[in-house]
Amino acid sequence: MLKLVIKVDDRQKNLLKEIVECYIKEVKPIGSKHLCDKFNCSSATIRNEMAVLEKLGLLEKNHISSGRIPSEAGYRYYVEHLMQPKELSGEDMLKLQTLFSNKNLTVSDAIERCLEIISEITNYTSISLGEYSDENVLRQVNIIPLDETKLVALVCTDKGIVKNKQFNISPDINMMEVVKISEIINKMLVGTPISMVGERLEYDVKPIISKQVEQYEAVYGIFYDAFHDFISNNENIHVVGKSKMLNQPEYSEPSEIKRLISKLEDEEQVRKIEKNDNRDISIYIGSENNFDDNVTVVKTNYSLGGEEGTIAIIGPKRMEYDRVVAVLNILNKWLEEKGD
Repeated sequence: MLKLVIKVDDRQKNLLKEIVECYIKEVKPIGSKHLCDKFNCSSATIRNEMAVLEKLGLLEKNHISSGRIPSEAGYRYYVEHLMQPKELSGEDMLKLQTLFSNKNLTVSDAIERCLEIISEITNYTSISLGEYSDENVLRQVNIIPLDETKLVALVCTDKGIVKNKQFNISPDINMMEVVKISEIINKMLVGTPISMVGERLEYDVKPIISKQVEQYEAVYGIFYDAFHDFISNNENIHVVGKSKMLNQPEYSEPSEIKRLISKLEDEEQVRKIEKNDNRDISIYIGSENNFDDNVTVVKTNYSLGGEEGTIAIIGPKRMEYDRVVAVLNILNKWLEEKGD
């Protein structure tokens, strides 16, 4: 992303920083009176400086009020030149520490818990878009009978990735035969790269179970589908805190709420967020992002166990950028340590 290059003097920088940070907190246009008190300047001086910032495209006038609000370019200048990552409160750090201290989380659970804590701390929506790497190998297959005609197949990898799929089976199929095949698969295929399991299932396992299990074709199909689903659908998308957007004044109109929630529930739309090109924290304000012109997307990449992907935070353009960046900086450090 190109850096925003605009010539602004020190007083104008301080003025813009104050306007951005006040608007983020108060959600109302900032007038000259507040700024006069803050900078000990005359109202005329403040108005002249605000007019310069507006001419530069960093501020815009709200048609309802005489005050000014930051433009997208104003937020961009603030993020690149004026913002400092915020120090998190003790309460926020404690929430993160509870995550960091849990050594028993699987990869999937760790990412899910990350998103929950991010959403709780920032009050924004958090998303992960992950892909399983080719390094995953099969650790175990489990069959969990739900009743006589339903079961859940669990596929677990050595990296802590767990995928499950529910199946309906014919009442004629003996559940014990399904369990028997899972035992054969575990005996023969544990330690096999996930990408090769389908091939080995077809050529190594199928000939054996055809001799030991009466209804082997129907039962074999369950395991084939479970592994095929794991391999072909290697994207792992989580969205946490969709309702957090309802707390933002920008989304008070029912039509706007419906439009945004619909996007967050549509995986095709969420995929538009895309993966970062590098491990740095990237900020996409309004029209800069591919997801929605009325939001900001802040994202960073992660590599954890057998999963690589992107964690993104979605909020209004009037986002607490300093707080969000602080959270992601701490999270990045933990993910790097956990991934080593």
